[in-house]
Amino acid sequence: QAKEGMGQVVLLSGEAGIGKSRLLQVLKEHLEGEVHTRIENRCSPYYQNSSLYPVINRLQRLFEFKREDSPEEKLGKVERIMEQYSFSLEEMVPLFASLFSIPLPDRYPPLNLTPQKQKQITLKALLTWLFKETEEKPVLYIVEDLHWVDPSTLEFLTLLVEQVPTAPIFTLFTYRPDFIPPWAMRSHISHITLNRLARKQVEIMVKNVSGGKPLPVEVVQHVVTKTDGVPIFVEELTKMVLESEILQERDDFYELTGSLPSLAIPTTLQDSLMARLDRLGTVKDIAQLGATLGREFTHELLQAVSPLDEEILQRELTKLVDAELLYQRGLPPTARYFFKHALIQEAAYESLLKSKRQKYHKQIAEVMEKRFPESTQLQPELLAYHYTEAGLVGQAIPYWHKAGQRAIQRSANEEAINHLKKSLELLESIPNSPEHTQQELDLLISLGTALTAIKGYAASEVQKVYARAIELCKMVEKTPQLFPVLWGQWAFYAARADHKTVSDLVEQLIQLAQDQKDSDLLLVAHGSLGSSLFWIGEFIPALDHLERGFAFYDHMKHRSYAFTYGQDPGIFCLCYSARVLWYLGYPDQSSDRINEALTQARELSHPFSQAFALYFAAAIYQLRREVQQVQKLTDKLIALSSENGFSQWLPYGTILKGYLLSEQQQGEKGLEHIRQGLADWRAGGAEISLPHHLGLLAETYLKETRVEDGLISIAEALAVVDKNGERYYEAELYRLKGELLLELDGENKSEPEKCFLKSIEIAREQKAKSLELRGVTSLSRLLQKKGGKEEARQILTETYNWFTEGFETRDLMEAKNLLEELS
Repeated sequence: QAKEGMGQVVLLSGEAGIGKSRLLQVLKEHLEGEVHTRIENRCSPYYQNSSLYPVINRLQRLFEFKREDSPEEKLGKVERIMEQYSFSLEEMVPLFASLFSIPLPDRYPPLNLTPQKQKQITLKALLTWLFKETEEKPVLYIVEDLHWVDPSTLEFLTLLVEQVPTAPIFTLFTYRPDFIPPWAMRSHISHITLNRLARKQVEIMVKNVSGGKPLPVEVVQHVVTKTDGVPIFVEELTKMVLESEILQERDDFYELTGSLPSLAIPTTLQDSLMARLDRLGTVKDIAQLGATLGREFTHELLQAVSPLDEEILQRELTKLVDAELLYQRGLPPTARYFFKHALIQEAAYESLLKSKRQKYHKQIAEVMEKRFPESTQLQPELLAYHYTEAGLVGQAIPYWHKAGQRAIQRSANEEAINHLKKSLELLESIPNSPEHTQQELDLLISLGTALTAIKGYAASEVQKVYARAIELCKMVEKTPQLFPVLWGQWAFYAARADHKTVSDLVEQLIQLAQDQKDSDLLLVAHGSLGSSLFWIGEFIPALDHLERGFAFYDHMKHRSYAFTYGQDPGIFCLCYSARVLWYLGYPDQSSDRINEALTQARELSHPFSQAFALYFAAAIYQLRREVQQVQKLTDKLIALSSENGFSQWLPYGTILKGYLLSEQQQGEKGLEHIRQGLADWRAGGAEISLPHHLGLLAETYLKETRVEDGLISIAEALAVVDKNGERYYEAELYRLKGELLLELDGENKSEPEKCFLKSIEIAREQKAKSLELRGVTSLSRLLQKKGGKEEARQILTETYNWFTEGFETRDLMEAKNLLEELS
């Protein structure tokens, strides 16, 4: 089917040693010459948090990069491969140069993409490349050991699985049973489980390994009993017996040289493997050193860490290859070796004494630092691993931290969290000291940023990180980390709508920034205070602080702040001031301000800042009741958040989807979305904006004339307002309550009128002219029905005439139309 263009995916699962690798080898041999064979290497336990490790590993081989290559030479190799496939160099070379940290010459335009967008385009380019090969011949695409896959590679494979049916490609993934594939079963996906061999199959396998010559019945029975149907154990134990002195080869069979009970036949796979290695003499040392390097290693790196001279080293490696413990790809000095099975590598590694194992890891890490400096740039987690296993915690921690920071900058937040947590675990083994405390603070701040992106501001994990950081700050006098740590705590309590604690923390931020007379800190502090004032409905001072903060902002100078505070502080000020301006009655200025924020977010190439700006833009255009704009912004917000795992924005996207459905006369579906979004919002620990969201729910109930449900939502929203003191949407809640009461009892106008008057009173206290206009418009309609046409015209005219802009917005147009009716 794959050859005919109907691509297939086969998921091959089985426990360790069950024969998956051997099955693939047979398959590749069988299809030799008929298809392109593409092996994106194997996933590895050492690289589970290294983005795109299997893909990058193969590309390095394909491009034939050498350690001594200059950046210009590496770039030339990339260009030659791209030209072979008739790719546009201008489009493709910058992507792959970035993947390998190769500086781009001036002849190529800069990418100017967000890390996530760059990753997306790179994944699509890799997919395009793979499918281009299918135009020549069908492709056999294999990825082994998927149970060790990194998140970015899994993302690439998901794209591949979706498009496989469109091309002649046979895709085969192997993994152990504890891995659960994320893909739903479809017609082009098959799942095969490899089980242990039956007795008859074991006997056949033993005969094949022995070259067709029968072994004594007692030996075969022993192999059957001890191996329990595990193919690799069957193969290795049979080879061990054949290589031993307990059998003598005759013309067409083997016979025992003694009685079987006296034979020392290993009872475990590891014992069998070690028995074979032991008989190979000094080769065992090379196998152990190679196993310390990993499942796969290069001749160049092994030679750099081995004490043997080149001639002896090659001879020893040849023995391992001849014994089929290692496979070889290419010729020395550019050869690569990989253990036939992970269990063989594990057995060789575990046989090392701890002291020797640590010595090897130390030697490998030091050699990589000195002779392979590109590793510190591309794979700092690899050096971190070797230093960790060497017991050199002090050297390992900076590399884990660097790996975490690099992952954050590439929007690989899950990988970053794992790297940073590893650093913190190692720190616990180091005696306390001022340097230790400072190091832990740096790690916690980075971890807080990554956790916030994935879990949301209100996540309990985020709170724990910053609570610990606060404890550490108290141990260190005048640490510069105090400010970002306080800010992290402020963001957590703001998301939880604990406005009392927020007020205390933001005062500390302002005081700290003023004491240090630091404009960078004042930017963040005033922005934080401005947003805090917005939530409690103090719009005038909120705008003042937001604009004071933004006055300190320098787009280039403060670019790195997005990685400390989660989002860019300048975009933060723009977004909040845009929202405040709408409430204060300046819808056009609000629109200009939020568009400026969206533009800066795109230019900044920081996904979380972009999602932040999209969230605020969608909220503002929902207030303006511009459905098409809300639709456009919500789609972008959901797509970006889904791609990056920004869980905190997805619930709001769901709520807005509900609002949009209700606007499109699909009220019941709209209600389902809003209720689901509210549940997800609360599940993340967030209470901020809850009154607003409940207000949208009540408004949708109103459209569906489900008055009782709407009033319940309003009551809940007002209870949250009273509990948390979050009053920015309070006036609108009272207006909606009045509209619901009108639907409930059209004859009783006194209660709705009280609600409208309450709404107007609150809006005027807050100087919220946009909400005042809505309240006055609702009241004027009610007065018109009651016969108070003149009074209605007078109060509406007074409020309408205050406005100097935004006359094309729905609120002002509806007010104008009502005034014309009242004239």
